This record gives sequence, C-alpha cells and structure tokens, in this order.
Amino acid sequence: MSVTIDIAGLRPERLAVVPSPLAELGMALHALSEPGHHPGLQGWVTGVTARLDSHLADRMCEADFLWRTTFSDLFMPFAGIPGRSTLPGATLAEELDQLDKLTDEQFVDAALEFTCALPYSTGGPDALSDPEVRHRALDLAAARGPRQLRFSERLLVDPPRIRAWLRQFLQDCDEAFFAEAWSRLRHQLANDARHKTDLLRHKGLAEALAAVTLDEPAARITVDKLGEGHTAVGDGGLLLVPTSLGWPHLMVLHRHDWQPVLHYPVGSPELAAPPSVEQLALRMSALSHPVRMRICRHLARSAYTTGELAQVHGMTAPEISRHLSVLKKAGLVTTRRRGRYVLHQLDVTVVARLGSDFLEGILR
Repeated sequence: MSVTIDIAGLRPERLAVVPSPLAELGMALHALSEPGHHPGLQGWVTGVTARLDSHLADRMCEADFLWRTTFSDLFMPFAGIPGRSTLPGATLAEELDQLDKLTDEQFVDAALEFTCALPYSTGGPDALSDPEVRHRALDLAAARGPRQLRFSERLLVDPPRIRAWLRQFLQDCDEAFFAEAWSRLRHQLANDARHKTDLLRHKGLAEALAAVTLDEPAARITVDKLGEGHTAVGDGGLLLVPTSLGWPHLMVLHRHDWQPVLHYPVGSPELAAPPSVEQLALRMSALSHPVRMRICRHLARSAYTTGELAQVHGMTAPEISRHLSVLKKAGLVTTRRRGRYVLHQLDVTVVARLGSDFLEGILR
C-alpha cells in the first residue's frame, strides 16, 4: 500500500521547501502524546511534561486524537487555501491566521479525519451538509471512544466554537513550551530548507526530491503508507516541509483540492540498545508472518478491537485473534478493556529495542 503524488509537468519554480511552525507544533504535540514513537526526544518530552500546567495538560487530552493517531491536516492549513500556491507562514500567528481562512467545511472535514468517515483523495459530500455522512462520522467517532464522540458532536453543531477553542489551545501551547523549542529548531529547519533549495537549483528536481523521499522519483513520488492514496500537482505546486521533531514519520498530505505536501524528517536520533538474543529471536519469529506485520503497522498508531482489525484486513475475527495471541505471547502487544470492547495496541517501547529499521518501517 502506498500514497502517490503525480508530479508530471512540475516546474522547478513550483517546488518550495519551507519550514512550518504550526506543523512543527503538531509534531511536538504528537511526541508528547506518543513518546514511544520518538526515543530520541525522551529528554525533551520529560522536561516539558514535568513543567506543564495541569489545566493545559487536561486540555491537551480533549482532542489528542488530532495528533496522536493521525496528523491532522489542520496543522498545514496553507495547503487548503484556494490557488494551491500558498506557503507556510513565517510565524505561528501567521499560520493560525491561515487556519482561520479555511471554510467551515474544510475545517470540519480535516478535524474528522481521525474517524476515516469522509473521502480523502477524492471529493464528496461533507458532514455539515449531508445527514448520511454526518451520521456515519458520529457512528465511527463513537467506536473510537467517548471523547472522540463528544468532540465530533460539538464540532458538527458549532464549528466556530471548536475553531476558537483550537486556536486558543495552540496559542497557550506556544506560550507554555513551543516558543522556546521553535527558537532552537527553526535554525536547523531553515538550514535544511536552504540545502534542499540549493540541490534543486544546482542539481535539479529529481535530486532534491530524492533527498527527501529516499527514492529516485520519476513522474510520480511513491511513499509506503498504511492506505492507498493519490494526488497530483496539476497546475499547482508541491511543498516540502521539514521537521526536526517528526522522525521517523514521513507524512504525505494528499487531500482532495489541497496542495500536495511532503512533511519529511531531518536528522535521525539514535535508538536504545538491542534486546537479548533470546528476546530478539522470540519477537522476530512472531513478526515473521506478513499478516502480523500489517497488524503491527495499525497497532503502532492506535488501539484497535479484534473486530476492527478483522474488517480492515478482510479476515475473520478468530483468524485475527490467533495472530494477536502470537504477538501478545512475544510481549509485543498490550491489551486493555474499555466497557464491552477489548483494545489491542503495539508496545512501541518494546518494539524500539528491536532496532531502528523495524521501528522506522512501521511508523513511517
């Protein structure tokens, strides 16, 4: 499975490499919510968490599904502005103003991305105007948990209120911890952007793109992801947005009618020491089956029930249960109960000890 960006006819001047403070704030929130995804940031996460105001920490949990299990396109609003040529703002305030320029329909669609309720790569009816889409969005939000359902209900009833809440929350995060981090990170990101721009100018489009995607692009860029997706630059451009906090994730924004964006990591923090030979043999044996590897890619991002995994993989619940049993015996998967649902999730702190290749592969 992969996401592709058709870049046929893309002119070099329509490729821009620009850091985004709002996208980096989104990655900061993701790292704080899922520190196991980012072993190299453990020190920073511990420091921020220790001094975080309890009220802000509670608010961070209200909508963490926007950055914990998915990386909402709301953190790259410049891509949704008509004309498909807007660049990220130089400051967080500028990008929050760009967020305000999105229509309510765009904002709601992007905010409901965690439910997978709406068409992404292709156009379609939206949840604000179509009762059937609205019902399905609420149904899927309920399956993800009560917080997701409450958020979705408030969002669909009063989008301006949620927009104001999100803007204030992001401003408070900036004041609490992000402004200090951005003052350090922006220099590294600006240097990387200059380097990629120099590659583009002196060695051409293919060389600049290869430095980001690790593959030599031809008429299209292909990135290995959990699902299938496709977009094209068309008569617009392509944005490359570097992140210091995002390793190992390589994000692809391919929403219908939005400008394509590659959100790529710079630098690769070192991982912890490998496990013992016995642990490694047991765990790698559990991962030798391709179905279990695909299950891990889902469980690395979020907790799922057996039924949800069966639906995603086109298998029966007993078949999925047998694979989960092998993974749990190897200590790779944790299980918890929420009401009548039993949720399974990958223990990324254990997986991290299997080595960087495996961790990078399932989290990319």
